[in-house]
Amino acid sequence: MESNFVDYVKIYCRSGKGGKGSMHLRHVKYNPNGGPDGGDGGKGGSIILRGNHNYWTLLHLKYERHIFAEHGGNGGRDKCHGTDGKDVYIDVPCGTVVYNAETGKYVCDVTYDGQEVMLLKGGRGGLGNFQFRTATNQAPRYAQPGEPMQEMTIILELKLLADVGLVGFPNAGKSTLVSSLSNAKPKIANYPFTTMEPSLGIVGYRDNKSFVMADIPGIIEGASEGKGLGLRFLRHIERNSLLLFMVPGDTDDIKREYEILLNELSQFNPEMLDKHRVLAVTKCDLLDEELIEMLKETLPSDLPVVFISAVTGFGLDELKDVLWSELNSESNKLNVITSEDSLVHRDKDMSVFAQELADEGEDEDIEYVDEDEIEDLDDFEFEDLDDEE
Repeated sequence: MESNFVDYVKIYCRSGKGGKGSMHLRHVKYNPNGGPDGGDGGKGGSIILRGNHNYWTLLHLKYERHIFAEHGGNGGRDKCHGTDGKDVYIDVPCGTVVYNAETGKYVCDVTYDGQEVMLLKGGRGGLGNFQFRTATNQAPRYAQPGEPMQEMTIILELKLLADVGLVGFPNAGKSTLVSSLSNAKPKIANYPFTTMEPSLGIVGYRDNKSFVMADIPGIIEGASEGKGLGLRFLRHIERNSLLLFMVPGDTDDIKREYEILLNELSQFNPEMLDKHRVLAVTKCDLLDEELIEMLKETLPSDLPVVFISAVTGFGLDELKDVLWSELNSESNKLNVITSEDSLVHRDKDMSVFAQELADEGEDEDIEYVDEDEIEDLDDFEFEDLDDEE
């Protein structure tokens, strides 16, 4: 069964070219020397990305292999202006990052609802010969061509925007916790890798306050090297403000499992170590108070530790208090992510994801041109249009 969660797609985009200006001389019986009356060409349509909070996946773009904007219309006689090409808006979920598929370089990102980012600008329309009339050149026989279109093949990559990201091995109880604290209904079963796709849940807090929790598939040792499912989904916690590490209470060495998880995050992106962290020891309904006190002495002392049981509800109120306190601490205030700062992996190589797309059949029959071949004409060159009517 095909998953409804799609977090990266590859699309060939092309803006519209500007329409040509008209070279036309007015000839009517009552005004045989009417002079130039060629109209301007219309502007080509642009490709614009727009944030839309109603989307949480890129599924609606999975089969959009090509997106074209309209070309501008050519100018006409009687100073008629060419029609402007319609802009094309691509609605994407908040947290979408755009890369150039050919170079792998960062292009832009969309982080909030309603945000609009110009991806490819439509070409300007050329001026008609009416615009070039002067006292010494009353019948100009030239007009401007329109600016060319712009083309680019892009990779859209979704990074979920959430306040708290859950990090843990398979069967650590992440999905159970999300279902207990929110209305989200992730799949829960007694076998590894039950969660095959990320999910979001809104956790209610006191005084009608809330925060967003993100559950991702379990991480295994070596996930940063491509083992398991971790590599593909680790990016979804890059933009979480707080990381909640979850280790079962019946684990032989809780501290060691926590250090393994921390090391995988460090290998994937060292900047994750700068995030605030909380450790939750799960499945504590299997432990008695004496054992819990003994375990506290062996756990890391550089972060808050909470013992919980999502099944019985033990410790969940305390956990929410700790998470809320950490989220609103002065050192952990959420910074607004812009296209100019705070982005991680801006220069990362996207060849891995491009290969995954190719393996899934997403990469066929997509053509693109080198960016260096796309001209940006700030100044038009005159074009002789003596043969135009």
